[in-house]
Amino acid sequence: MVTVLALTLKNRTPALTPLPREFYDRDPRTVSRTLLGKVLVRRQGKKLLTARIVEVEAYLGSDDPAAHAAAGRTARNDVLFGPPGHAYVYFIYGNHYCLNVSCLPDGIAGGILFRAAEPLEGIEDMAHARGIAVKSPRDLRLLTSGPGRLAEAFGITRARDNGKDLTNSDSDLCIGDDGFHVPRVIITRRIGISKAAALPLRYVIAGNPFVSGPRKLGHRV
Repeated sequence: MVTVLALTLKNRTPALTPLPREFYDRDPRTVSRTLLGKVLVRRQGKKLLTARIVEVEAYLGSDDPAAHAAAGRTARNDVLFGPPGHAYVYFIYGNHYCLNVSCLPDGIAGGILFRAAEPLEGIEDMAHARGIAVKSPRDLRLLTSGPGRLAEAFGITRARDNGKDLTNSDSDLCIGDDGFHVPRVIITRRIGISKAAALPLRYVIAGNPFVSGPRKLGHRV
């Protein structure tokens, strides 16, 4: 039997420096492609949770009917209009949170939804947060495949993380680069929405087993 400890040791990641603000100060479509393969990091005291980003969706701001920013600037979506590189967290369906990051210059709305990641480190803590047992590599997909699962595994909530600066090295939530090379990217239509659903704004690492939803739609780039 593969133990959680063995899985954790196998996937241990090095110390990471957060991506700079300039990384996010671009079109969400460009940022989405380059976010694939980067590492989401949560520091919990002396503990570290890390996972490789394998699926994201771009939301284009005020002109995108599916974006929260389409309704204009409000207290709820203010982060999307603020400086790039900040966490935007919202509660959906009355049962889970979703993590996004703001893009584009200050005052212009744009964001990216994190849909799935591949667990690397802190697997036991992720499993505890999700309330599930991880006894084999197959069980790992239940930790962070899907935006709600991902947020729960990392303890992400609106009260704790909304507005958090993901570029700050002192932040307990950030995104870093460990040099991982993404072999192929697939672009598909966004999923789980009704407005502007046909737009090709979902980006996934081709063949990655932790991707949520359809994996064979779209084209490779």
